[in-house]
Amino acid sequence: MAGIMTARRRPACRDNDVMTLRIATRDDTAELWRVRYAVTENTLTPGRISDAELHAYLEDHGRGWVVELAPGRIAGFSIGDARNGHIWAMFVDPALHGRGYGRVLHDVMVNWLFDQGHTRLDLATAPNSRAEAFYRRAGWQPTGDGLDRWGDLPFELHRKDWPRHA
Repeated sequence: MAGIMTARRRPACRDNDVMTLRIATRDDTAELWRVRYAVTENTLTPGRISDAELHAYLEDHGRGWVVELAPGRIAGFSIGDARNGHIWAMFVDPALHGRGYGRVLHDVMVNWLFDQGHTRLDLATAPNSRAEAFYRRAGWQPTGDGLDRWGDLPFELHRKDWPRHA
């Protein structure tokens, strides 16, 4: 089936379980919200984003991916906006942090966005968070613009600085 890749976790991951990386669909909505509301940083008030808005990002504005550990059990997800190269969402179930799922989700999303022709990607995340440290390790740099209107720190990644496209 197109869009599905089953693989052993990379050696840097803690366990040797099988995971499936696949394109997210509207059928994943309940699990996406479960993971999104489970996070303890970069929290979201329930109802602030509707199912319709989520589906628009998955089907019209860009693409999303999930790491699935078993049918219906998602470890995390990422969603990129193809219109502008924006990382719209990337979250991993806090109970599963540190296993490499975030890096897998990040890399497939970044590669896809650069493949769409973008030369610069952007995102924003809470300052002094695990996410900020993660993105810095992945090569993202603060834009220097200060905090945005939601109190998040904007970051950017340029194609020339991404190993696959350098």
